[in-house]
Amino acid sequence: MPLPVFLRKPTTAFLHDALMVPVAWFCAYLLRFNLEGIPEPFLAQALNTLPIVWGAQLAASWYFGLYRGVWRFASLPDLQRILKAVLVGTALSAALVFLLTRLQMVPRSVFPLYAVLLVALLGGPRLAYRWAKDRSLYMARGMRALVVGAGHAGEALVRDLMSDRGNRYVPVAFLDDDNAKQGREIHGVPVLGPCERLTEVIADREIDLILIALPSANSHQMRRVVEMCEQAGVPFRIVPRIQDVLAGRVGLTELREVSIEDLLGRAPVVLDRSRIQTVVKGRVVLVSGGGGSIGAELCRQLAQLQVGELVILERNEFNLFEIERELRRAYPNVKLAACLGDVCDPVRVEFIMQRYRPEVVFHAAAYKHVPLLEKQVRQAVYNNILGTRTLADAAHRHGVGSFLLISTDKVVNPTNIMGACKRVAEIFCQNFNAHSDTRFLTVRFGNVLDSAGSVVPLFRQQIAAGGPVTVTHPEVMRYFMTIPEACQLILQAGAMGRGGEIYVLDMGRPVKIKYLAEQMIRLSGKEPGRDIEIVYSGLRPGEKLFEELFHEQEQLEGTEHDKILLARYREVDWPPFLAIMDGLAEAAGRHDEAQLLELIRAVVPELHREPDILPDNVVTLKTKT
Repeated sequence: MPLPVFLRKPTTAFLHDALMVPVAWFCAYLLRFNLEGIPEPFLAQALNTLPIVWGAQLAASWYFGLYRGVWRFASLPDLQRILKAVLVGTALSAALVFLLTRLQMVPRSVFPLYAVLLVALLGGPRLAYRWAKDRSLYMARGMRALVVGAGHAGEALVRDLMSDRGNRYVPVAFLDDDNAKQGREIHGVPVLGPCERLTEVIADREIDLILIALPSANSHQMRRVVEMCEQAGVPFRIVPRIQDVLAGRVGLTELREVSIEDLLGRAPVVLDRSRIQTVVKGRVVLVSGGGGSIGAELCRQLAQLQVGELVILERNEFNLFEIERELRRAYPNVKLAACLGDVCDPVRVEFIMQRYRPEVVFHAAAYKHVPLLEKQVRQAVYNNILGTRTLADAAHRHGVGSFLLISTDKVVNPTNIMGACKRVAEIFCQNFNAHSDTRFLTVRFGNVLDSAGSVVPLFRQQIAAGGPVTVTHPEVMRYFMTIPEACQLILQAGAMGRGGEIYVLDMGRPVKIKYLAEQMIRLSGKEPGRDIEIVYSGLRPGEKLFEELFHEQEQLEGTEHDKILLARYREVDWPPFLAIMDGLAEAAGRHDEAQLLELIRAVVPELHREPDILPDNVVTLKTKT
């Protein structure tokens, strides 16, 4: 039951403190005389000096702001103010009493005793009141919550939940693997042990909900905790990612469901933003394919880096409309040009280059759907090879400073047309660098979570429809990273390169698609095989069981960034290679797919269009030191 309004006003706190001063003063005399009563002369002097002590202490308390705070939220800063006020008030009282009485019939030990007692009498009720209010909230009705993680995030979460008038969740206990925290209490909530005790604690404490407060956990740690939560059969929620909290996009108590990105994502990327800004700040930057998953995220991040003008080249009208509207709303001060067009259209590309004079180009436009392109060789060549050449030639003619090609892990020992065409585009850009003043760079990485046409949104649709979820093969594996992480590393690599390099993003360990499907089904609240079936449909044309990020002859090296590696490119004889490129354009003009395949194999002899077998050991990409 809440206190009446008049009891919650500063006047009430002032009256309380005014009453505590004489209590502390006379108790100090009693302690001085061993609780045997105060002799008459000393009692009379204590009464005579009380107004002096009273006035000095209340003045000091008012000066140090003891009546600006709210008892409900009394904390360490309030205790510090009480200590300062008591020390100053005691010193002032002692000085005034000495001047007026020369301390006759006033024992000197009374003053330190008075100060200690007064600190307890002023601070104790404040802290007791806050404890009682927090305790009432703690005992209130609500979902009994177990908090996994007793670090800063867990402490702040429990503090905020205890202050929540809605009483949605009542924190009952912590679990944490840190031995130093086990056995302790945080805001009165005990840390009962390591995470392995989760099932036991849930049963003992009648837990209704698990709150995961591990915003800085890596994917391995998160998978371990989530698997334990799933086995316990209790609903669970997670605090936001630490980068979202620090950016002010969400509050710590805005709990959400665990997503597949939490299980597959990695630690936040540490960027050298000043170095990236030296490349793009104040400059005209063109992004081809700027309406796609990678291109759109690049545009968002470039808008934050104070580019002079952002030119978006996109052939999908709706995608272009969406990204332009988003950027104009989120970054109204960024100069923006939304250009409808195709990189395969040399006239349109030339017009845009002349009109905007870009200084940096990020080439993200490409076809990427592997099975679809297997039967459409001409379109794959036309877009992924000839479109790249059209844009690169224009960049060379117009003196663009940097041209960055966004590539894929499917170029390594390709078994499909998409990967082979992107490999030809890589070779073209790497070798063109030696014949141009433009810096041509390539960034290669694997799958990105939730990109358009990827497996994650497909699985979501299949789960929403009640299944089945289709996986091509129980052993198929892929590398994954989040779209923002991929784009951050693309920008970092673009700032590092001198020209001609292939930068390979460290994708961590590959993940079985079967595991991905199972986890997405469980995160939806269903059980794989019982509520939703997983059906294995067989590898599709052009697909491999596993992907590789670099060729064994590319001499992989480390760079100054621990998540970016360098693959040395293989040089080709330039004039014959250009003749092959011209031959590709001529064969595409005739729609001669047999000739196109023959020319592609001349450049990429390792192309074989049969699915590979999974090796005994999948090598994890490591950074050389």
